[in-house]
Amino acid sequence: MPVRDSYDAVIVGGGHNGLVAAAYLARAGQSVLVLERLGTTGGAAVSTRPFAGVDARLSRYSYLVSLLPSKIVRDLGLDFAVRKRTVSSYTPAVRDGRPTGLLVAGDRTRDSFAALTGSDREYEAWQRFYGRTGQVAERVFPTLTEPLPTRDALRQRIDDPDAWRMLFEEPIGVSVENTFDDDLVRGVVLTDALIGTFADAHDASLLQNRCFLYHVIGGGTGDWDVPVGGMGALTDALAGAARAAGAQIRTGHEAVRVDTDGTHAEVIVRTDSGETAVGARRVLVNASPEALAALLGDEPPTPAEGAQLKVNMLLTRLPRLKDRSVDPRQAFAGTFHIAEGYGQLADAYRDAAAGRLPAAPPSEIYCHSLTDPSILGADLAARGYQTLTLFGLHTPARLFAADHDSTRATLLEATLAELDAHLEEPLTDCLALDANGEPCIEAKTPLDLERDLRLPGGHIFHRDLAFPYATPETGRWGVETAHPNVLMCGAGAVRGGGVSGVPGHNAAMAALGR
Repeated sequence: MPVRDSYDAVIVGGGHNGLVAAAYLARAGQSVLVLERLGTTGGAAVSTRPFAGVDARLSRYSYLVSLLPSKIVRDLGLDFAVRKRTVSSYTPAVRDGRPTGLLVAGDRTRDSFAALTGSDREYEAWQRFYGRTGQVAERVFPTLTEPLPTRDALRQRIDDPDAWRMLFEEPIGVSVENTFDDDLVRGVVLTDALIGTFADAHDASLLQNRCFLYHVIGGGTGDWDVPVGGMGALTDALAGAARAAGAQIRTGHEAVRVDTDGTHAEVIVRTDSGETAVGARRVLVNASPEALAALLGDEPPTPAEGAQLKVNMLLTRLPRLKDRSVDPRQAFAGTFHIAEGYGQLADAYRDAAAGRLPAAPPSEIYCHSLTDPSILGADLAARGYQTLTLFGLHTPARLFAADHDSTRATLLEATLAELDAHLEEPLTDCLALDANGEPCIEAKTPLDLERDLRLPGGHIFHRDLAFPYATPETGRWGVETAHPNVLMCGAGAVRGGGVSGVPGHNAAMAALGR
């Protein structure tokens, strides 16, 4: 057990946000203890070797970085870097019976739009649309590490009534349909509103708008970058920074209850040796709102539900494409969209909302190792092996409740079939084999994520995202709870979700009274 029985701050959960908070507080001179249930820190932001006897270190759950402010990297002196992807996206299609596609990649983008759609109109609309979201990103992203602005203050900061209406007041589907004509282009735009979010383009709740906003503001540019060394390189750097500042980190230590009178707290901790209590002036919880309520004995929040399939693969080579105008190394270097036309996304949502797997499951893929070969052992890299990460949409947890394993297998088969439709060879022909002769592929459903990581309902954001402005319930930093000395520092905080470190930073600032 810990060498002290009382701390300035006890942090429940050693995911990346908990480690950010620990590093900030310890650097401010506070005594800090981090309690992590699992045997390693990192939570969902980890790198592992998932295939037996194979030297490939994959970002197993979360895999790209956009929302992590450079401020946090600088403040904490992290030895961590990201690399830009040379290709934004590729989306295969069939037009007039021939294979083609849309490649968004620097100088080739305009010509690709023209070849797909027959004119420059969609490209010019694309430029205007993302020019506008880019201006929003520049103005909104810096606010994520400041006290929450009011809704009016954020609107004034954006200073663009049309952008405000598009993002904050009307369903994003309205703007997509008014701006673009081509179904495939519309679908590529809409995907940013649906990653990890089960919603329709015209959902009146604007849940899809909130998801879209977080996907286009990262870093003030909206770029999604590749973490060098994998996502585990980030959490390893964070754990090192926290320890260097004096924080104590205890893995295999599960917090099971928090008792507080508002000024002093006691955390009941369970280990293989039994239970004990640790005192704290303040407790920061890097876990879901459901877990927070359970620790405190409070009323649980509305249940969350995730809606994604996560697949990790190792290939002996990238598959050949039917669209010969694009090299596979280009197509898979960015986000490779599959069955994500606008109509296809709507059909998939309707299928899932009706309680059945989508007939054409939408998903997107990217190849980490093309941008960062360091995640592969030297022998694999020399032989041309590559990783693929697939993220499937519109597969809510409820679909797996009756027969989980069979449903997962059916969905994986259908998802790969949608990809195979655009390949000259089946993807399974390219899969590497592990030390046991088994194909190097693993699939995780929302229920798998709930079991492995305690993500409620498998929801990768812990709960539905919120707009990044204050409401009567949010508090000053968006991390406050009903208990004055208990703060939330996980993805379920306002301005949470994604691998950002923002909730960890903001909880630390709240704890320090800044």
